[in-house]
Amino acid sequence: MSASPDPLDGVLIGGREKRDIVIVDHDPRWAERYEHERSRIVAALGDRVLGLEHIGSTSVPGLAAKPIIDIDLSVVDVEDEDAFVPDLVAAGYVLRVREPEHRMLRTPERDVNLHVCTVGSDWERRHLVFRDWLRTHPDDRDRYKAVKRELSLRDWDDTNDYADAKSDVVADIMSRATAPPRDV
Repeated sequence: MSASPDPLDGVLIGGREKRDIVIVDHDPRWAERYEHERSRIVAALGDRVLGLEHIGSTSVPGLAAKPIIDIDLSVVDVEDEDAFVPDLVAAGYVLRVREPEHRMLRTPERDVNLHVCTVGSDWERRHLVFRDWLRTHPDDRDRYKAVKRELSLRDWDDTNDYADAKSDVVADIMSRATAPPRDV
């Protein structure tokens, strides 16, 4: 009996990677690094940039994180890679993930993940809602931080497995972040 195919085989360019998950305290310099990358992306794409946001844990003051800057770049159509990938590669990024509604490029140093999606997409909305919620809800931010620190102590075959292990807490937080306001 053969092993079932890895669902990431068709998504990850270059295959799975084993990396240590290191969580560090929030560093205010992460915002500066984002601004540096923002300038680089705008220089590469100009008016094809329809949205550019610092997302992920490094964008939330007080939240411990892997020291990897996550950026959301919104374009007209993420499936039209010719409209953005060649110029981002020329600017020094490397295409790493190709999945429906999402591409991810990163720096060769692996310290910046550039997530590309279609402007107005659910992918874009979810990441901005999650970031904004954690910025304004310290209890959920602290809970998420504790889960990340606990999971970082485990040995992971791939960073994606670590991300998947956070999915229950993320879903729980998102259920509150997207819930309609309650009447008082």
